[in-house]
Amino acid sequence: MKTEYEVKILDINLDEIKNKLHKLWARFLWENMQKRYVYDFNPVNPNKWVRLRQKWEKVELTIKEILNDSITWTKEIETSVGDFETTNLILEELWYKAKAYQENKRISYKLDWVEIELDFWPQIPVYMEIEWKNEKEVEKIVNKLWYKMSDTTSINTTKVYKKYWIDLAKIKDLKF
Repeated sequence: MKTEYEVKILDINLDEIKNKLHKLWARFLWENMQKRYVYDFNPVNPNKWVRLRQKWEKVELTIKEILNDSITWTKEIETSVGDFETTNLILEELWYKAKAYQENKRISYKLDWVEIELDFWPQIPVYMEIEWKNEKEVEKIVNKLWYKMSDTTSINTTKVYKKYWIDLAKIKDLKF
């Protein structure tokens, strides 16, 4: 089990951010389309869910739980699994019915040792996530990118969509 600290910066200027990352010698890691199924716990807990995600051929099954909202402090239990659709079928046999299928595109960088993700989701502007194993390093990278912590948010993707008047809970298939 790992704990991650994560903040988002919404409505970013993509060219400006890429330029900043280049000037700071951030290391480009990868660009990839991702797909995922999201499942509720029973009983439903809005701060805890199951995610089945595929990026490239890698498929991961994760339980995510938000423990603190100030700077997202998320507990994750994650393991690699085999086939994306087969794992979904197994979860359905265990009474986990996917509440949604979602796609997004992600561009990933490392600055120092901190992960920076540029996230593209259907119907909303691009945003940036900065995440690492401790809050101090996350804040350091936020400042290195010429932002302040007051420019960040810790809301989850569902709440990001709400900011744009979109109820993600009503979208069963979120695709480009």
